[in-house]
Amino acid sequence: MKRVRCPKCDHYIIFDETKYAEGQSLVFQCDECGKQFGIRIGTSKLKATQKEDNPDEQANEKGCGSIVVIENVFHYKQVIPLQMGNNVIGRYQKGNPINTPFETVDPSVDLNHCTINVSRDKKGQLRYTLADNNSNTGTFIAGEEICGRERRIIEDGTLFTIGATSIILRTADADT
Repeated sequence: MKRVRCPKCDHYIIFDETKYAEGQSLVFQCDECGKQFGIRIGTSKLKATQKEDNPDEQANEKGCGSIVVIENVFHYKQVIPLQMGNNVIGRYQKGNPINTPFETVDPSVDLNHCTINVSRDKKGQLRYTLADNNSNTGTFIAGEEICGRERRIIEDGTLFTIGATSIILRTADADT
């Protein structure tokens, strides 16, 4: 199954690409906004998406580590690099100003769900701190919810969940 995104409202349309030949043109009508648009199977005018690239290649491009987002429903993996300071994590939506969005169809992930702060400690080592941004469904580490203004220091390999989506922290040292 493939997903195409409406160019007007960013709504996903899912279709079975195995029913069509490479080079065949398809026309879709978005259920959300009614926009009609076409695609050609097997060709792209744009750079390949992160899903089609090897997402691990540039995971540590800023030297601050990355997060591996695994959408539990479709097992869709995305690797997103982190930067120094606050990395506000949430669902991608056109116009959403957060700096670490990921694509998901999980409605239980807020647009501004949680934050990983990357800083240096007194010894110069990178330190990762996770906080919930007052989300509707919470942020959980090992089944335990991070409450209110609580901040948790997390390490390489820490698995946390937001909504029904799992995220794994990869620190800068582990990425190299």
